Amino acid sequence: MIRLGILGGLLILAVILWDAFETIILPRRVMRRVRLTRMFYRFTWLPWRALARRMRSGKRKDTFLSYYGPLSLLGLFGVWALGLIVAFALLQWGLGSPVSAPPGEVGNFWTDLYFSGTSFFTLGLGDVAPRTPLTRAITVAEAGTGFGFLAIVISYLPVLYGAFSRREVNISLLDARAGSPPTVVELLRRNAEAGNLGKLDSYLRDWELWSAELMESHLSYPVLCYYRSQHNNQSWLAALTTVLDGCALTMAYTEGVCRWQARLTFAISRHALVDLAQTLGVPPHPAPLDRLPAPDFDHVERLLARAGLILRRSAEADRKFAHLREMYEPFAGALAARLVMSLPAWFPAAEPVDNWRTSAWGRSDQDAVAGAALPAADEEHS
Repeated sequence: MIRLGILGGLLILAVILWDAFETIILPRRVMRRVRLTRMFYRFTWLPWRALARRMRSGKRKDTFLSYYGPLSLLGLFGVWALGLIVAFALLQWGLGSPVSAPPGEVGNFWTDLYFSGTSFFTLGLGDVAPRTPLTRAITVAEAGTGFGFLAIVISYLPVLYGAFSRREVNISLLDARAGSPPTVVELLRRNAEAGNLGKLDSYLRDWELWSAELMESHLSYPVLCYYRSQHNNQSWLAALTTVLDGCALTMAYTEGVCRWQARLTFAISRHALVDLAQTLGVPPHPAPLDRLPAPDFDHVERLLARAGLILRRSAEADRKFAHLREMYEPFAGALAARLVMSLPAWFPAAEPVDNWRTSAWGRSDQDAVAGAALPAADEEHS
């Protein structure tokens, strides 16, 4: 029993410290399937998602889901801390509980657990004290571990929220460019009507950099995938899918220098999508419904033609477009199902009302800005 306690304490200590190292300090993804962090998120996300799906209100559901990311992070820290306390308590218990119990009490495992907790959080109450040199050494090691654990956690949060803020900047900018929620038809139509199609090349380059940073930050810190955007009609997955839709449409049906940049943006965006699905353990699967059936594609073609953007249709272009969609849509659909996020449509169902037009009281300022959705665009090209 004594050896079992020592071995159990050392094993728990090694597992938690290595898991914390891989999660916080190691700046690369970890593909090992058996991990404490992965198990924690698997067993906490499933019931949380099940509760959210029982909610009828879309806003209430999105608000409830938005709590999971920050709360799960705090919960993971709590699991690590509790595990370390139990591990050091097992070490003390395995050594025969060589601590001085308070007067009138008999030392046992619960005394060791209490002593381990006070040592880990460096309380220094003094009602229980170590009696042997080895116990004192373990106590000092635990106090140092607790202090270092707290320091790492404090330094981890600014890095995490800095990455989240950088991710949200481009998503917010997409609001006025592609609508809320974003659609690729709105993105191309608004640029075409404003005479900005020539600048799509630089815009796609910005999204190439955004996708690369998204991949780097979210592979290093997968918990960011559960962090949701400020508005319930926006998400990092919808933004990424919209960019992929636009790149696929451009590569298959247009000509010009923008196709090269679209190819580069498509490559890194698809890379980010696939790697994130792999990191979260989400296998791709075909969507139950086609996001763009033939009648809808004809409607997309007409909407873009009205804005002055003519798609060059051909059998070869159709095959290429279908192949490009097959490269990313199964991964996007699988991630949407896992994270309870909506994939963007190809075109808005009705006249879109952008988030910047609305107030916190739900009023829309459309009448005040009718015909001038983006006033700066007209001034720029006048």
